Amino acid sequence: MIAKLPFSFVVEDDNKTMTITQAFDAPRQLVWDCHTKSELLDQWFAPKPYSTKTKFMNFTEGGHWHYAMIAPDGLEHYGRMDFRKINRIENYVASSGFCDSAGTPVDALPLATWNVRFMNELERTIVRNSISYDSPEALQQIIEMGMKEGITASVKQLVELLVTLK
Repeated sequence: MIAKLPFSFVVEDDNKTMTITQAFDAPRQLVWDCHTKSELLDQWFAPKPYSTKTKFMNFTEGGHWHYAMIAPDGLEHYGRMDFRKINRIENYVASSGFCDSAGTPVDALPLATWNVRFMNELERTIVRNSISYDSPEALQQIIEMGMKEGITASVKQLVELLVTLK
């Protein structure tokens, strides 16, 4: 049985930011690995019934992750995350957005900056992901596309995956 762990999703229009905070009953190194290794990201990053498939991953400053979220009908929706700053097991900062199969950004969809922080709290690991956009309109566009529902479902999958990896 999986315990219910603290989770929050807060949208701050004034700051053009959404902040997702989740507690995990797993060591920080393992939670970090699940966020930074493609073979683990592919197991939880896309909300069901979608799946994730990595096209390319280089988790270094200046590197990037190019992936597809694959719909049940096989349609692929691509994303790219460019890693700007990495402090091992502490945090990483990345630019993220939708792209095509070659990794070229889709101009009609906003880019985001992700600041993902990993912290210890008692026996748990806390991940706080602050995702910011250039404008309140860009943030609202992503919210309307189902970002809250998608991230909530994906985080639940990560909780389930961590139980099997501990």
